[in-house]
Amino acid sequence: MIYLDNAATSYPKPDKVLEEMLRCMKYYCANPGRGSHKMSLESGRAILNARQIISSFFNIKNPMNIVFTKNATEAINIAITGVLKPGDHVVTTCMEHNSVIRPLKLMEKANNVEVSIIKGNEFGEIDAEDIKKAIKKNTKLIVSTLSSNVNGIIMPVKEIGTIAHNKGILYLIDGSQGAGSFKIDVNELNVDMLAFPGHKGLLGPQGTGGLYIREGIKVCPIMTGGTGSNSESFAQPEIYPDVHESGTLNTPGIVGLACGIEFINSVGIEEINKQKHKLIKKIYEGIIQLKNVNVYSRVEKTKNSGIVAFNFNGILSSEISYIFDKVYNIACRSGLHCSPLSHETLKTIKTGAVRISVGFFNTEKEIEILLNSIREISENINKCLFK
Repeated sequence: MIYLDNAATSYPKPDKVLEEMLRCMKYYCANPGRGSHKMSLESGRAILNARQIISSFFNIKNPMNIVFTKNATEAINIAITGVLKPGDHVVTTCMEHNSVIRPLKLMEKANNVEVSIIKGNEFGEIDAEDIKKAIKKNTKLIVSTLSSNVNGIIMPVKEIGTIAHNKGILYLIDGSQGAGSFKIDVNELNVDMLAFPGHKGLLGPQGTGGLYIREGIKVCPIMTGGTGSNSESFAQPEIYPDVHESGTLNTPGIVGLACGIEFINSVGIEEINKQKHKLIKKIYEGIIQLKNVNVYSRVEKTKNSGIVAFNFNGILSSEISYIFDKVYNIACRSGLHCSPLSHETLKTIKTGAVRISVGFFNTEKEIEILLNSIREISENINKCLFK
């Protein structure tokens, strides 16, 4: 199968990820931070090593400010529900995933939190000045995705971070799309909290992710329990990362995530971005000329994280992805991609969109096969050859 659904989960994973996860499971997969025997200590060292690798990758000063989660959704929920109080105001964008919108809407309904959603242009591009204009006296938080999971459009995160910093407002970035393809320096971007998944651009396994919380920010935990520290107390320890890491960590997964990032470092993040953009440009140029195809993504390297979203006129996106899968053995994504506001912006709320998302391991030959299939569908779609 030609796998072009990397925005959902990257595939394949680097060999080192698989090998070290297996080695962990075979030789040292004990509970980290719970025991004093050799296996537990080695497991703890592996977790600490992963924190250090991630810290260096995002230019985080203190590795203890990284909280491991099972995915970016959990990280976002911790950040949003942990800092907002009744009467607070939040600014976000029209291109957010439901992992952002649903927690905000829940806080709006249950906790009297006010939410302002900034609209973009026809591609969902946001003007940072519109975010600045939406700020109120009670604005506590600004939340934005790094890039859209629907069409790959990149947000002006540096400009937003500067605005938030100058106004003394917390800034949370959802790094689900783009982390691993673009450099993220939390200090340069004035990021207060960064949520990231392990299984997408960071090339780690599913069930991994994390939340960076800047030093000094109070984030109330959404879960309490065993941490291996302060066990004599009924109260949750306030030290980081224990305050947000109740229960046994996913040691094999975290080890795999660290190896995924090490692979990115060995290749070079700019080289990964260059490879993905070369493939995106090839796809874009191959379909933009087709008369019965609408394209919703930008092609510029600085405006696309690795996605081409499109539709055939008058055809549901689900029908096209079905044809890709059953006829051409190509894996992609269709539908609303858990981001209805994005589709309202792109005017695809009724049809959804076909999403092609490339990864570093995709090849030009695979893209040629994709484009040939798109041309065949385009030529024959009105002849009902695929019914």
